[in-house]
Amino acid sequence: MPEVPEPVVVTMLWDDVADDLLAHLVRYVVMARQEEGCRNIDLCASVTVPGRVVVIAKWASPAVQRAHFDGRAAVELAEAAHTLGVARPDMDLLESISAHDLT
Repeated sequence: MPEVPEPVVVTMLWDDVADDLLAHLVRYVVMARQEEGCRNIDLCASVTVPGRVVVIAKWASPAVQRAHFDGRAAVELAEAAHTLGVARPDMDLLESISAHDLT
């Protein structure tokens, strides 16, 4: 039986997000949701840190996730952030841990 790739989660944390960048982040999330292999993607605003926004995306496999960052949605977001003079987000790549892994 072929091995099924583990899903991966990517977080992108942006601080001091102004409305002009927020509009691009909303567009990014809408576009990414339509991509094959996107299991879920959410745009969240911090309750404790004003201006902080976090994108949390779950991808079907590492290969799909890597391809996404070379795709239209991610490239357009990066170009918009660069044009606006916004620093890169704090990013992290996460693997899921299930209860089975802990036993």
